[in-house]
Amino acid sequence: MTDTPAPEAYRVLARKYRPSTFEALIGQDAMVRTLANAIETGRLAHAFLLTGVRGVGKTSTARLIAKALNCVGPDGTGGPTISPCGVCEPCRAISESRHIDVVEMDAASRTGIDDVREIIDAVRYAAVSARYKVYIIDEVHMLSKAAFNALLKTLEEPPAHVKFLFATTEIRKVPVTVLSRCQRFDLKRIPTETLAAHFQSIVEKEGATAEPEALTIIARAAEGSVRDGLSILDQAIAHGGGMVTAAAVRDMIGLADRALIADLMAHILEGAPKPALANLRRQYEAGADPATILQDLLELVHALTRLKLAPEEDADGLAEAERTRALQWVETLGFAALHRLWQLLLKGLQETQNAPSPIQAAEMAVLRLIHAASLPDPLDLLKKLENGESVAVGSGARAAAPSQPSPVARREEAAPAPSAPAPTAEVLHHPATKIAPPPNENAPADFEALVRLFESRRELLLGKALRDDAHLVAYAPGKVELRLTNRAPRDLAQRMMQCLESWTGTRWLVSLSQAEGQMTLREQEIARHEAERAEVLADPLVRAALETFPGAELVDFRSVESDPAGDDATDAPNSLRSAQR
Repeated sequence: MTDTPAPEAYRVLARKYRPSTFEALIGQDAMVRTLANAIETGRLAHAFLLTGVRGVGKTSTARLIAKALNCVGPDGTGGPTISPCGVCEPCRAISESRHIDVVEMDAASRTGIDDVREIIDAVRYAAVSARYKVYIIDEVHMLSKAAFNALLKTLEEPPAHVKFLFATTEIRKVPVTVLSRCQRFDLKRIPTETLAAHFQSIVEKEGATAEPEALTIIARAAEGSVRDGLSILDQAIAHGGGMVTAAAVRDMIGLADRALIADLMAHILEGAPKPALANLRRQYEAGADPATILQDLLELVHALTRLKLAPEEDADGLAEAERTRALQWVETLGFAALHRLWQLLLKGLQETQNAPSPIQAAEMAVLRLIHAASLPDPLDLLKKLENGESVAVGSGARAAAPSQPSPVARREEAAPAPSAPAPTAEVLHHPATKIAPPPNENAPADFEALVRLFESRRELLLGKALRDDAHLVAYAPGKVELRLTNRAPRDLAQRMMQCLESWTGTRWLVSLSQAEGQMTLREQEIARHEAERAEVLADPLVRAALETFPGAELVDFRSVESDPAGDDATDAPNSLRSAQR
């Protein structure tokens, strides 16, 4: 009875097609060119730091560098080369992870200082059979602070026969003291087109067939990671029995159908809530994640924005049918509408990811998009209102009435305001006395000017008390009569007289009274503001804007400065800033 040999164990595609030469390393041409020049000129660093997202080839690159440094060629007489032969004993031993002088350490599982001490003790000894002793430390950012500190001196001045190769996905967690001692290479994400072409070649080598759209979906889902893409491709080949289709890939990884996404966008732009919700529910029942659906809508809005900027360029790999449909949309959509869609989708995506029921949150986000799509563009509406054109307000088509002069227009037609405002308090003239002699020209003309004097002299506490807690009973230059609230400082009158005598050169009389007096300056400002707000809200232009945008409110308004070069200094109109909630 003869023993039947065990079948060869299956190797996943990510391991089977790990690059064995720099030529097979895709998407990292700049790094390969730098290494080639360094090897040719003999300018080899003693430590390399490889960083990048998962699956772009950091560990594979480290092994290739180890092979390039230790390759001796088929005849055993070669030197360091960017094109290792792959047949000599060092190349084969490194590829099979059995070379005694190439040590790989996973810092995620060996993080302590004792693990690093083993390396420090071993670097003193020469390589056994290789040209260089190479230490490959994967996920180096996981080392402890003590381990990093112990490695610093050896890393800065290692023996000539030692090379360090570090790989990490979290470059910010690596101490700057380590970064400064290494030659850094940033491995880039692989472009979607490059990944799709790479997957096509692997599918052919595996004797399978795949639709180009399916490979594009896999490459897009990989997000620049070769290993992630190969894992998805491996699963897709097994799922389809050697036939990889776009529909099978979408169903396998829970993606929404691009055609259904385009239909959903069409319903949103048309303002059709029932078909949009039916489309969303259909995708959800087919297994699509609600958050993924909104992400696909975000990608479509991004593609539309790029297509509007450059119609002649391809936008995120749109198919021909999708591109034709997208071109029709961008002709009618402005940048403001696209940005509004983007912001609302971002908000909806966050709500969907955090909501107890993601599908309900996604439906509410879609309804919000439909409501926003039916609203007019604010800039276009403002132009129509300014030009006196009719604007549909609410459910009725009531036009703004430009023939009736608004309060703004009436103020513009009013007579010029006097150059100096009339005093707000009754001016009482008293004969000069020793206590309050006639003031000089430095004395403030009225009580408000007096308060501004305190504020300009950096007496901010006194100025605030006079503005907020002082009711003016009577004022004349040299004499002030006030009624104070309970919040005012008790020594306010004495401090006022001291300051005013110092500033004006004359003595002032500040007396307290129980008379009612005027409103405080702060209360007068509030009253004026409320009156102006009421006037703005009564303006037909403002009313039309508020009624056109349901839920809008008057947040703030300001007076536009009049033209100083004009002959008539009329009161300037107020401008409206409204917030859509």
